[in-house]
Formats: sequence, C-alpha cells, structure tokens
Amino acid sequence: MTAVDTRGADFAERRATMLERLGEVEAAHAQALAGGGAKYQERHRARGKLTARERIELLLDPDTPFLELSALAGWGSDFAVGASLVTGIGVIEGVECLVTASDPTVRGGASNPWTLKKALRANEIAFANRLPVVNLVESGGADLPSQKEIFIPGGALFRDLTRLSAAGIPTVAVVFGNSTAGGAYIPGMSDHVIMIEQRSKVFLGGPPLVKMATGEESDDESLGGAEMHSRVSGLADYYAVDEPDALRTARRVVARLNWRKAGPGPRTSPAPPPLYDEEELLGIVPGDLRTPFDPREVVVRIADGSAFDEFKPRYGPSLATGWAEVHGYPVGILANAQGVLFSAESQKAAQFIQLANQRDIPLLFLHNTTGYMVGREYEQGGIIKHGAMMINAVANSRVPHISVLMGASYGAGHYGMCGRAFDPRFLFAWPSAKSAVMGPAQLAGVLSIVARQSAAAKGRPYDEDADAALRAMVEQQIEAESLPMFLSGRLYDDGVIDPRDTRTVLGLCLSAIHGAPVEGARGGFGVFRM
Repeated sequence: MTAVDTRGADFAERRATMLERLGEVEAAHAQALAGGGAKYQERHRARGKLTARERIELLLDPDTPFLELSALAGWGSDFAVGASLVTGIGVIEGVECLVTASDPTVRGGASNPWTLKKALRANEIAFANRLPVVNLVESGGADLPSQKEIFIPGGALFRDLTRLSAAGIPTVAVVFGNSTAGGAYIPGMSDHVIMIEQRSKVFLGGPPLVKMATGEESDDESLGGAEMHSRVSGLADYYAVDEPDALRTARRVVARLNWRKAGPGPRTSPAPPPLYDEEELLGIVPGDLRTPFDPREVVVRIADGSAFDEFKPRYGPSLATGWAEVHGYPVGILANAQGVLFSAESQKAAQFIQLANQRDIPLLFLHNTTGYMVGREYEQGGIIKHGAMMINAVANSRVPHISVLMGASYGAGHYGMCGRAFDPRFLFAWPSAKSAVMGPAQLAGVLSIVARQSAAAKGRPYDEDADAALRAMVEQQIEAESLPMFLSGRLYDDGVIDPRDTRTVLGLCLSAIHGAPVEGARGGFGVFRM
C-alpha cells in the first residue's frame, strides 16, 4: 500500500521542485553532449569522422540501453563538462561491456585531470564486475598545461589495462586517429587492436620529435600508420578501411570472445513491474530535506511487484531494512526513514548486512541521513561503538553494494550508508541529494561558536556583524559544495539520475554486477565493540 496522495498540494510542490532541479541537471548534460561545441563538431564531421557518441551507437547492439557514467565529470572546473571522454556500459553482440570513447572535438581529445579520474573509475568498474573493455581511441595525449596533475597518476591507466588482461578480462582498442606518446600504450597494452586506413596514428614520437632526437626524416604513416602496424610492426591485429568497418570489426571481436558471466542470472524473467507508477517518484522527496519522507514509498516504485519483505520493522524504525527483487535480481535494501541513525538502527544494519553476506545477496543503500545522533544520552548509550559496528559491517561486507543518494547524506552517516569511500560498485544521486560533513547551517553555527569561545577566552569583544557575515558566507559555500552537480563534477558519484529512471539504472547495474561472482563474507568482519 502507498500513502502518497498524488493529487495533494505537498506532492505537487515536491514534484515541481524536483522538475526544476532536473532541468538544471539536463542543462549540464547538454553541455556534455555538445562536446567541443557546434564549430568543432562540424569540423570533425567535415573530415568524414563520426563523433564519440555516434561511434558508440554503431558499436552497440541496436535498441539496447547505454548506461553512461560520470557524464558531468569536470562540471564547475576550468575544463569542459564530460572531460573529453564518454564512458558507460552497453551491450555488444549480447555481451555487456565497459565502453570508453575519446571526444576529439574537445581540445583534440586531450586528457585533463578529470579525464584521467573518469577513465580510472571506468577501469575500476570493469575490473570489479568483470566487464570486457572496448576503448574507442582518438586523443592528442595529455593536456600539457595540466601535465603536473596527469603524468604521475596517469600511469595507472596502463597498469589497469595489464591487470584487466591478467585477470582474463578482454580489452579491445579501436584507434580512430591519434594515439601518440604515452597514448600509444593503450593499443600497445590491449588484447585486441583495430586500426583504420589513413586514419590511425600510433607512435611514441611523431615526425618533429624524431627529427629533433635522431635527425631522421619521417612521416606519420611510416612511423605509426595502420598500414605499417598491420604489415610491419604487428601492433595492429585488424585493418579497417573506414570507421564503420572498424566498429563492425570490433563487434566481431567481441562476438568471438566466448565470454560468459560468472554470476547468476535473474531469478524471474521477465520480472513483474512495480504496482505504482515511476512518475510518482518525482513527488516523494521534499524540497526542504529537513522534512522527513518515507523511503518505502521509493522502494515500492522500484521493486518487482512492489514486494518488500521488511526485516525488524519495529526495531530501529528510522532505518528500513528488507528484501526485494529488482528486474529479477535479489537485493537487500537499507533505506533511511527519519534521517538520524541511532544505536538501534546501527545494530540492526550490522545484523542485516551480515545476513546478506550469508545469502550472497547484493545490498542497495538509499540515502537520506543527517548522520549518527549526538548528545549526552546517546554518547552514554554507546552511539560511537554502535555506529562503528555499522561502518565495520559495511567496510568488510563482500557482496556488491549500490548506493543512491535521494536526500541528505551527511557526516559519518554517509560512510555507514556506503558512501564513495567504501567502494560501492555503483553510486548515483538524485537531483534532490546533498552531501557534506554536515548541513550548511550546522557547519556555520559550529564555526561561530568556536570563534565566540575563542574571543571570550582572550577577553576580547565579539563582532556580531562579522559573525553574521561569516555565517552567511560559510552557509552559501557549503550549500554550493554539497549539491549533486558539484559532487558529480568531482566524480564523487557515477552520475546524477532522473528518479524515474532509478529502476532501470538499478537493473542495468545489477546485471553488470552479476558479470562477476556474487559471494558474501563468511566471517572476516572486524571486531564489533559490544
């Protein structure tokens, strides 16, 4: 049953607020879709080339979804939104793959610090979920003015390629243009390499550098063209006559991988849809996150058949825990019901996480928490050790975790609900989400109290006007830094999603997760302080 009144004023107000925030997110996504802008897209097409997203579309099976990841990388920085790279999960010849595509319309596809972070995150996802990797390469290498932030950590890209291969996870590189200097090691360290006639250029040093270093006169084709690499060096495994031919060849390479998922398939296929309309998810989260909402109203709109078997419903009621299925895959759900986590909720969560690990069931965390409760009564009641018990269980759980930030995700509650630092397989945010060490007003208030106490200890008068100005400035700063687009721009999540897409996104993630074995911890948790 649902208590949501879809014709009420509260629902209408919440829906309008969510749609307004979605509009802001869609505007940011439009910047990523535009790449380097109309001028550079037109110039790129005039050269007979496909854009990064057109290449992905031709690579994937027709009419199959593409779960784009880190779409807002670089938002709020000096670099283009999207960080000159498209990453995501799609289906090629029936095989779920992690796909990356350089966007050469953005500064020639040059890698900036956010490009690196985005590529490394994509590799993490591929490794954890055993997804074959297909890299569509056309990059001018590192953004040289940013080299101090790229060069040293950038070696991890090459490390990842070799580790993926060593783990038996196939890697495919399709070279559409430049892949030079350090970028030459992407095809060099991939299992399968496809190059294109008169287009691919793969060399450690181009003609100018070779001339300066050795005095040798050379040209692009003899140094690193597709013809040379397919006939002489042997770096190219396949020779394509144009871009569509290269993408067709990549599809055939994936088809011949003989790839099998290591995890179990869905229990039910096709899975029954929820009983309630996903459209209603727009009107559940209040605009003011200080107002509580019931996360069960979210669960019944994403779970198969709206079925949710709640665990310990009367104990620790501000955290809802229970079992459900999403697109046929079993999940254990932890969802904040009243914002604050008390000792009972923490102990309940730890037990529930252990049960999920015993049963090899992935966990879904739905965030709306202001953190663990503070105050004399709660400190004396053991909130530190009970919160630590929950965090211990999350940290040492071995089943896959997915986190969705619906509302607030503050303080240690963010950690206890499997925030980014605890390595969930996937983490997404709704446009309504906020995350920081604490709420803006609380943080500004703490700074004010400390400053006031410091002035009193020194016997100095306190400047109330300066205090008010400081509090306003701090609140504004923390509010801006806790918003989902700011956090997504820094890759603290894998994307900001429309609430109505939550069930679809979770289904794609669960399917990808089951590319690897799903096995829980059998013991192996740290010491629980009792």
